[in-house]
Amino acid sequence: MWIQQNPSSPAPLADLQGRAVGLKFECEHCHTEVFTDLIGVPAPNDQADSPEHADNHEIEEIKCPGCEMTHSLEVDSSFDGVTFKVSDAKEVSYQVAE
Repeated sequence: MWIQQNPSSPAPLADLQGRAVGLKFECEHCHTEVFTDLIGVPAPNDQADSPEHADNHEIEEIKCPGCEMTHSLEVDSSFDGVTFKVSDAKEVSYQVAE
């Protein structure tokens, strides 16, 4: 089941920490629907000196199969939750691997 990310609130950390997710988005350049390989969701840094420094990131790239544009994918994990950022994409959906 694909879950559309709400840009104003992160996805629940408890549901995603230590799991792998696939992302789906539409390329803004050619409007092709792009599906990623599975990406690991990193745990927040519990050794950080403050909650603001606990953020952890996973960064990857994927080429659009329609136009060959390279999109940057970023998975940001904090104690507030998980956010997914994709360059040149309007909406991002995610699906947790079984």
